[in-house]
Amino acid sequence: MGAESRGNVIVDLRLVAARVARGDDAAFRQIVEHTRAPMYRLAARLVGDLAEAEDALQEAFVDAYRALREGRYDGRSKVETWLYRIVTNACLDALRRRRDTPREASTEPRFDGLVSAEARVALRELDALLAALPPQERAALVLVAVEGLPAKEAAAALGCSEGAVEQRLVRARAALRARQIEIEKEAPHV
Repeated sequence: MGAESRGNVIVDLRLVAARVARGDDAAFRQIVEHTRAPMYRLAARLVGDLAEAEDALQEAFVDAYRALREGRYDGRSKVETWLYRIVTNACLDALRRRRDTPREASTEPRFDGLVSAEARVALRELDALLAALPPQERAALVLVAVEGLPAKEAAAALGCSEGAVEQRLVRARAALRARQIEIEKEAPHV
C-alpha cells in the first residue's frame, strides 16, 4: 500500500515522504512526478479552469512540502490520499475566493488541444453541471466518480465520514438528475 508503479519502477511514496521529512528536499520531486497527473485532473474538475487548477495544484504541493518538512504527515493514510485532501482543500479555497471576488465572465472552460470537438463539448457540459453543485458535493462526486476513489479514501481526502461522502454523492447525483430533466424539457422536440 502506498507504492506506485511508474513504468517498470515501483516507488513507495511513504518512504519518499519520510526522506523529505528527514530533510531530503530533492525527494519531493518524486512525489510530484508520481502524483501530478491525477492531482491536476482533480484540480481541473473541481475548479473548472486549467489556469486556476494549475495555481491550486502549485499551492497544494507547496503546502504538502511544508507539511512533510514539519512532520505533519503521520503515514496513517496513503500519500496519494493525503495529497487528494490537500488538493481538494486548495481547490475549495480557490472556489471560495472566486465566489468572493467578482471576475470577468469567461466564455468557456479551457481544455488542451488534444481533445476532439465532441469531447470538448462533453467536457464543457460536464463542467457546467459540476459548477452548479455545492463545492463539497462536487468534490465528493469528482473524487469517487471521476477519480475512482473508494468512499473511504474520499472521506479521508475530504476530512469527513464515509456516511457524509455517501450523503454528498446522493445529493449530487439527485441534483444532476434534476438538472438533466430540466435540460431535456428545455430542448426543442424534433
